[in-house]
Amino acid sequence: MEEIKDSPDYNWFRSTVPLKRIIVDDDDSKVWSLYDAGPKSVRCPIMFLPPVSGTAEVFFQQMLALTGWGYRVISLQYPVYWDLMEFCDGFRKLLDHLQLDKVHLFGASLGGFLAQKFAEFSCKSPRVHSLILCNSFSDTSIFNQTWTANSFWLIPAFMLKKIVLGNFAKGPVDPEMAGAIDFMVDRLESLNQRELASRLTLNCQNSYVEPHKIKDVAVTLIDIHLRQFHGTRYAAIDPAMVSEEELEVQECHLKTCQESDEEQ
Repeated sequence: MEEIKDSPDYNWFRSTVPLKRIIVDDDDSKVWSLYDAGPKSVRCPIMFLPPVSGTAEVFFQQMLALTGWGYRVISLQYPVYWDLMEFCDGFRKLLDHLQLDKVHLFGASLGGFLAQKFAEFSCKSPRVHSLILCNSFSDTSIFNQTWTANSFWLIPAFMLKKIVLGNFAKGPVDPEMAGAIDFMVDRLESLNQRELASRLTLNCQNSYVEPHKIKDVAVTLIDIHLRQFHGTRYAAIDPAMVSEEELEVQECHLKTCQESDEEQ
């Protein structure tokens, strides 16, 4: 199967959509990298915020599809921020620079948490029209790493990458998922020590989202870890919303993949 980074779609995206670099803070080292595609007349675009291991490129397929339907889409890569409020203030400045009053935020994992924190941060003067949260969280305590959050800056890059890779799917997966994992690993390799350490710090420092501050924001949840967290307090989806039939289909699919892998 062709690797995503060598695919015609990815190469066409990289050759037609320019990567922009924007500085909005007094610190010139804090550079936001972003792809901005679609009609610039749209003043409330969809903005994609990546997970710890992601870069602005990881949402290229979504950008190609959505811009084809007339949406304006912006995919981001964060500068190095060590504090959640510092990130939120920097993101506010970025929106001001782009002259965007309101945005739809799609966040995966850490990106979803940062999207919620920004909605909370800007609640008195709302800047978030809606949230789409993919495999995200609202409380960093689920990682049991709050006590080590301030130590990530000391850890070498290869060890930080090992920590992140430990969260990737293990065992048999379908070819498309395997290709996506390979692409994410490739993007992870492009991140330096400070970028990874700062993201892990934001991911794990003691914080949670105050629900009353985002209660007026429309939220869509996308959670593919149904079986892993089903019935626990970490599930993004209420167990009552997941039928036994759906769980059985997942279990049968996993069993089929395992049997196929054993035969090979």
